[in-house]
Amino acid sequence: QVQLVESGGGLVQPGGSLRLSCAVSGNINNLLVMNWYRQAPGKQRELVASITRGGSTNYAESVKGRFTISRDNFKDTAYLQMNSLKPEDTAVYYCNAQDFFEYRDSREGSWGQGTQVTVSS
Repeated sequence: QVQLVESGGGLVQPGGSLRLSCAVSGNINNLLVMNWYRQAPGKQRELVASITRGGSTNYAESVKGRFTISRDNFKDTAYLQMNSLKPEDTAVYYCNAQDFFEYRDSREGSWGQGTQVTVSS
């Protein structure tokens, strides 16, 4: 497993933007899939966005058109650009990474510690 460190969370007004970063301790090219999850108080953790090593992306319906996931294979970092933020986007956001074997076997892979995003006026 690798170590993941998220950053970039904070307090933002509705309609604002934030960019989350997920720094990978090893070589990001060894990771097949990078995911961003979020968990709001009293709710289950949900998958927000995913990106494969090849650059294919997938988004939850609730964030399509507003969030963009990306990965920089030279900086060993994944990002989540969040625009047009809404109060319902308030949650702890977690970075998750799976290598080929973890993805194949449906194992969770590695997790970051989470970063709080609060959308409020």
